[in-house]
Amino acid sequence: MATQHTMAVLGPGGTGGLLAALLSRSGHRVICLARNGTADTLRRTGITVSSAQFGEFTAPVEADTRLREPVDACLIAVKHTALDAALTRIPPDALGDALVVPLLNGVEHPAALRTRYRPDRVAPAVIRVESTRVAPGLIEHGSPFTEIDLTGDGVPHARLDALAAVLATAGTTARVVEDETAALWAKMAFLAPFALLTTRYGLPLGEARTRHRDELQALVAETTAVSRACGAPADPAQALARYDAFPPGARSSMQRDAEAGRPLELDAIGGALLRAAERHGVPVPVTARLVRELRDAGR
Repeated sequence: MATQHTMAVLGPGGTGGLLAALLSRSGHRVICLARNGTADTLRRTGITVSSAQFGEFTAPVEADTRLREPVDACLIAVKHTALDAALTRIPPDALGDALVVPLLNGVEHPAALRTRYRPDRVAPAVIRVESTRVAPGLIEHGSPFTEIDLTGDGVPHARLDALAAVLATAGTTARVVEDETAALWAKMAFLAPFALLTTRYGLPLGEARTRHRDELQALVAETTAVSRACGAPADPAQALARYDAFPPGARSSMQRDAEAGRPLELDAIGGALLRAAERHGVPVPVTARLVRELRDAGR
């Protein structure tokens, strides 16, 4: 029988809820950390997943408003806009020797987390998945893939390998990536142009990449230049090819948040990109304009 691990999930929404259910289904003990109402629901009903990749299933989970015991790993799956408030649910002294695994957009959160938790236990991850919480404990997983890159400068490699194995056994495609900067910027370099352009114009990717082609190309050029300046390789031609290969109806998570009237991760994505550009002296006029226009629009 495989070893049972105790896993905490902060933010059992679309991404966190999917991972919590998969981990529970594969035999691990899962503690979801959430607000009172959500925690009560999860304790009663567990998490139900509807997925083309994994089928339909319901998995039991424990739930609490605060971590009260050591765990093997704590997955942080809240939005960046809710991070500071959510971290009060994870007191540093309750974690034990746990890995802290943020699954957030952006590139600045690992440094912030390392000021709060053991630096050699903060293991940032990049996840590629489309998954939505339609109600507490109800998850719709839309993408035919769930891919996770684990990294962490200074984190013992054996710990990363062990967590990747747990996540892979649960059904994801999980791997360990050696270069933390490269892993985070690889996602940022793709996400920033996609998020900023689709949100600014309120268009799905197919229309945005056609009607605003010049801006997309400029955003890609600026973002890849900043990525390279930060020490992460990036290829603008390859990035454009990925956008062109995406389904035309694809919308960014920032665009969906804007349409739903939720706070945007504008600072974590656009703001972080502008700050990195300023540090390295990289001109990013199109990025700066789109971020300014979104801010001026009250985003």
